[in-house]
Amino acid sequence: MKITKIEVHNFRSIKHAVITPTNFNVFVGQNNHGKTNFFEAIDWFYSAKGDVDKMRYGRTGTEEVSVVIEFTDIQDGISKMRNEKNKEAMKKRFGEQNTILVKRSSTQVKVRQIFDESADQWMEKNPTGFDSAFNDFLPSFEYVSTGMRPMDMAKYGKSTPIGTMLAGVLSVILENDPAYAKFKAQFDSVFTDPESQLRIELDKLSGKVKMYLEKQFADTERVTFEVSQPVFEDMLKNFETSIDDGIYTSAEEKGDGMQRALMLAIIQAYADFRRENSDSSKYFLFFIDEAELHLHPTAQRKLKNALLDLAGNGDQVFINTHSSVLIAEEEATQQIFRVEKVERKTNITAVPSTEKHQIVYELLGGSPADLLLPNNFLIVEGPSEYDLITKVIARHYADAKKIQVVYAEGDHTAQKQTMNGINKVYATLALNPVYRDKLIILCDTPHADKQTDFDKFMTAYPALTSNNQLFIIPTQALEEYYPAPWTTSATDNKRRLAQEVGDSITKDQFETDMTKIHEALTECWSKSY
Repeated sequence: MKITKIEVHNFRSIKHAVITPTNFNVFVGQNNHGKTNFFEAIDWFYSAKGDVDKMRYGRTGTEEVSVVIEFTDIQDGISKMRNEKNKEAMKKRFGEQNTILVKRSSTQVKVRQIFDESADQWMEKNPTGFDSAFNDFLPSFEYVSTGMRPMDMAKYGKSTPIGTMLAGVLSVILENDPAYAKFKAQFDSVFTDPESQLRIELDKLSGKVKMYLEKQFADTERVTFEVSQPVFEDMLKNFETSIDDGIYTSAEEKGDGMQRALMLAIIQAYADFRRENSDSSKYFLFFIDEAELHLHPTAQRKLKNALLDLAGNGDQVFINTHSSVLIAEEEATQQIFRVEKVERKTNITAVPSTEKHQIVYELLGGSPADLLLPNNFLIVEGPSEYDLITKVIARHYADAKKIQVVYAEGDHTAQKQTMNGINKVYATLALNPVYRDKLIILCDTPHADKQTDFDKFMTAYPALTSNNQLFIIPTQALEEYYPAPWTTSATDNKRRLAQEVGDSITKDQFETDMTKIHEALTECWSKSY
């Protein structure tokens, strides 16, 4: 069960917006253009909290404020419900329908209306008890706003994710754990056994209290001091989350980035827990405001990968961001939406993949220098070429224009085959007109078994040859192209050899004996900004 369409009307800065989301949705736009307003509209759809008059577009008039959401695959959702009573209620209400429209409106804030297809109208009210069953049926909504304190998520509470997980897991364990049964027996022997020393002393005290109390209330027959067995939830009031990241401390003492990452990790674990233990039908909707907040770019990328995993398991993820890291890499399930306020109205439009490079360009500041700050790119096959060339540049051409050397197998989890890797790196950079006609590719002479892939690549990008952007060294391996004494056809550690050559080769040797690489560098600098 998932969302296939969202319509928002007259909510804050959003006069009218319609989007068709996928499993992973990213909203980008400048500050104060309405990204958070859209997220809060969905929060209102779920919670109905807030003053509608203050939410209404322009804060004036009487126009209807509404959020309409289309859910599909509802039969799958019904089939997975565990509460049989609620399950039957959904079957009775929706029959064989597989798509439903649900609306929260300012005209009936406390009631979510269901669209009746047979009558072609919104139902005015729902049957008694329907709302509770319907809440059990809908995907669970988790909204992480920028105002949420990370540590509130990491502390125990009856309604927090940590509290729900602990209560759910431990209540089952404790009821069947021999050690806990022994604890209860020992507790009873100390606090409730009439022969225990503690019980005898408590009874003495209660007898004295009774004596004084019956002087005021003569009909007092007994005063008893009882010690109840400890409630497990009460024990957890002092629950604390600690982290060992080299220094073992409470999460409260960690930095903002760690706390934010912890909060998001807890929510992800919570989603897994709910599906595995109680609510298998409960796919989750994750709405994360400024997902990159307090996170280093490397951590942002890891967060995105974790959220993509959730999306791959059936959940839907919605994030808004100012970070290019969260949108730069192409993902099959990813849809980017541009949020832009024009004449005080927020517009939300889907961004096609052909325009994504412009979004990245804008997020990075709108200047070629902002794209990792290089004047140009040199794409090479692997880490050996990268090591050699970066060392040669640092030693002999430190004053040259700054270029970024990128190797095709740089991301070992995403790029494996050489030509496929080069194609991926080039295709990504070539989408951006800033570098399309400037970047340089350097590769080995292809082996016979790679010639087909190489020919396909050349056919796909003929402009590389005509524009002098492709350079091919005359050997099938970089190691064979090194000048003496480093020339070799095989080595156990190509990177170590590349670093040795880079640290030792003279400028004259490089330019004379490795002419093709020098030519590629020269052309890269020549085409640079």
